[in-house]
Amino acid sequence: MDADFDKVVDLNSAYRHKVDAKGRMSLPASFRKVLSTDLVVTRNPKDECLYVFEPQGFNAWVAKVFEDKFGKFDDTDDLHLRLRRKLKARAADVSIDAAGRIMLSAEQREAVGIDKDVVVVGNTGYFEIWDAKRYDQVDVDTDLSLLFG
Repeated sequence: MDADFDKVVDLNSAYRHKVDAKGRMSLPASFRKVLSTDLVVTRNPKDECLYVFEPQGFNAWVAKVFEDKFGKFDDTDDLHLRLRRKLKARAADVSIDAAGRIMLSAEQREAVGIDKDVVVVGNTGYFEIWDAKRYDQVDVDTDLSLLFG
């Protein structure tokens, strides 16, 4: 599993963008250069933002969630099956269009409070899409001195 996770893209920086009335959002040019055109959008576990993965990255993330919680995924365990089904049901396959945009479903936008202004944040293996106001609040409340102080 770690070998699969190591193959996923590493993205950095934060960008401010807008979601149009149809739910489309332009991706940062630096992200488009390294991402495949097929992506998976899902809500983060706390419904604070959206996570966007390449398909293999999403599958590696799901496997890692089970590994961290249970040691591994057991396809004979009903709870594991139900939990994986729920994770997969929350995800949507999207493609980057010719204009460099992805479509965010109304259901996903509503679940994490995205209206129009968003912040796209690179991460290891995926990127996050936050409602701009929510991101600004979380960012202000995050003290890097906890890591470096």
